[in-house]
This record gives sequence, C-alpha cells and structure tokens, in this order.
Amino acid sequence: MINILIVDSHPIVRTGLELFLNSKPDFKVIGSLGSGIEIFEFVRRHNVDVIISEVDLPELNGITALRAIKKENKSVNVLMFSHQPEEIYAISTLKAGASGYLNKKASVEEIEAAVRKISKGELSLSEKMDKHFRYEDTRKSRSRMFKKLSTREVEVLKLLSIGRKNKEIAQELDINEKTVSTYKARLFKKLNVTNIVDLIHQAKHHNLA
Repeated sequence: MINILIVDSHPIVRTGLELFLNSKPDFKVIGSLGSGIEIFEFVRRHNVDVIISEVDLPELNGITALRAIKKENKSVNVLMFSHQPEEIYAISTLKAGASGYLNKKASVEEIEAAVRKISKGELSLSEKMDKHFRYEDTRKSRSRMFKKLSTREVEVLKLLSIGRKNKEIAQELDINEKTVSTYKARLFKKLNVTNIVDLIHQAKHHNLA
C-alpha cells in the first residue's frame, strides 16, 4: 500500500485527487492539507510514502517546505503538482529534493504513473521535461533564463514578487537579512535590472513569478 499525503490550498483539487487516488487498490490517501506549514507535524505523526504538493502554498511555499521536509525525512518522496510552468520550476524543485514534477494540466493517468514511479525511488518528469534535461536547448528560452538562477534565488524572487520585505523573506527562508540582500543583488544582475519594479516585471515576463 502506498500512503499518500495531498497538500494544496484549493479544496476542490484535494478532493479530486483524493477520490481518484483512493480508487486504486494499492493507493491510500491518509491526509489532505491546505498549507505548507501543516506538513511537518503530519509527517511526524504518520507513515507517509508520497507527498503530492503544490508550489504555491499559503504560510510556507512548497519549495521551502520541500527542502525542510527532506532534511527530516529523506525516505519521503515528493511529487510537485503545480500550475506553474514545468520548464521553470521542475529544475528548482528537483534541486530542493523533489522526486518529480507534474503540471496541473496532466491527465489522471499521468498522475497515477508519476506516483507509482516516485514511490519506487525513481524520478518522474514529463516527456517534455526529460528532453530539457537530455538535450541542451541552444535557443534563448525561459528555461535558459531560469538555469541562471539558483533554487534560493527563485525562492527570494517569488517572495519579492508578492510584496515581501527583506526581513519577512529572511524569516520565512530562515536566513539572515544580509543574505537576502545578496540574493537580491544577484537577481538584479542576472535579470539585468536596477530596481525592484523592473525585477518583478522581468520575473513575470519570463514566468518566474
């Protein structure tokens, strides 16, 4: 039996996933949570094999939660299931410890296949993302823009784009304010901007925020 925890801020998404996954004889959804912060206590109390989580979560974003969860529970396999473009966020989430990434446009068959794959300790990516990893894209694309950014830089960028201040970002990511300023300076340089308004504009233009 594969024990699954679903984490998504939308109740209808959680319900739909739960109904589908529980229809499989060897799948059991043992929990359904609405925020990233709730994951830690749940995983401590229950035997979870696979977590299916959105990137954009209230209180604590999915990438930050993922990194912390994997520090405590290396055996838990995490599938990021998000509306965010996979060519941008798949790389970031894999670096943070995810076992797979699936866009919310995926079919139920693809969801089932991904859960089965990562429960065996394998990586699960769409065919499109596999090609991104196997072949170097020589065109100037969003994925090439993204590859310039580290996982932490993406996290800081996402938080800046929703109006978080340096102090708030430092608290959420458990780093000091000086480090946040360093990441911010790197983002300005890498995205070739000189102010926060242009930084956010560039981020949205490249679907990074």
